[in-house]
Parts: sequence; structure tokens; C-alpha cells
Amino acid sequence: MRKVITAIMLCSLCGLFSAQAAAHGSVVPGADRCLINIGFLQAHFTVFQPETRNNTEFCENIPDVTRSVFVMEYLHQLLPQMEIDFRIIKDLDRLGRYADWEDVQAIDDLEGRTVFYDPPRIEEGGYYSASYEFEERGTYIAIVTAQHPTEDRNYNAVFYFRVGRPDLGSWPLFIALALLLQLGYWWSNGGYKRLQARRTVRRQS
Repeated sequence: MRKVITAIMLCSLCGLFSAQAAAHGSVVPGADRCLINIGFLQAHFTVFQPETRNNTEFCENIPDVTRSVFVMEYLHQLLPQMEIDFRIIKDLDRLGRYADWEDVQAIDDLEGRTVFYDPPRIEEGGYYSASYEFEERGTYIAIVTAQHPTEDRNYNAVFYFRVGRPDLGSWPLFIALALLLQLGYWWSNGGYKRLQARRTVRRQS
């Protein structure tokens, strides 16, 4: 029974890791965390903070509350022909990595949450760039919309990022996994029974 409980705890933690990897909205899970899907189109999305971080590239975690330059490198030949608009909104609903296009459509006052909007334009050079100076730290959601050049259809990418907050990465999950494994080992080796026995002896004494 103890081994079964330990196995269940381990599977639960593995499920948490899988959920974190899969719940990035339009961000593609994998080694390249800055790769986004705009419908069936892909682009490499990075952020620079030239005044404070020189040429260092950032993706989901932007360290400083300052001017940030967003650069999207097109990885599909159709993107240079499409009008692209870019919007940044405050993540007031705390959707985080789970944010998707349906969440954006459900927002009643999108303009009220918008801190930056760059209207549709065509960039033929193979990449898109925009600049915005943040005024406060927090969690934000970026929305990229690409209009098909010949058909009446749009493609969207939605992904979150942090500004002015440390990136803990997966360390909290690793710590939780280690604690649960230790707890499972202690339980499976009679640790709980020994603890109960000590308590019984103390009461009798």
C-alpha cells in the first residue's frame, strides 16, 4: 500500500511538469521557449532592454521596468506578406501561461486593459519590431494578429510574460518533487509507524 501511495505522488508531480510544459498558450513547448505559433505560422519572438541589459535576449521574463524592444523573426514565408498588429494587455485575470485566444475574446473591455498597441502593418524585411516603455512591474499578455494577404481570415498568437520579477523557472516544482519523494521514502520505510510509536511511549510516560 505504501508503495502504491508513493507511486501516486510521483505520477502527480510528473503530471504537474507536463501541464506546465503544455500550458503556454501559443508558445511552443520545447527547448526554444521563444518560438510562437501564429495559427499554423511560426515566429521567433525575443525581447531586448538596450538601456539596462545591452544585447541580452529575453522571452517570458523581462527583468527591468524600462523600455523594451520586441522583435519577431518570421519563420514562415507567408508572414512578410501579412499585416501584423501587436497588443500588450495587463493580465488582470491572472491567466498566466494558460492564456489563449478564447480568453482574449471573452474580455469585455480589451482597450481598457491595453497598455500598448501597434496597428496592422506589413514588414517585408523578415522580422517585425516594436518598442514600449513599461511603467510598472507585473504580468502581461501579448497578442499577435496576422491578417491573411488574400483571404478574409486572421491568425493569432497569445502568450504571457513577466516584467520586473525574478524567474524561478522550474525550481519550485523540483523542490516539491524532492520533498514528495522524501516523504514517500519515509512513509514506505515505516517512518509514520515509528512516529506513532514514539507518541504512544510519550503519552504512557
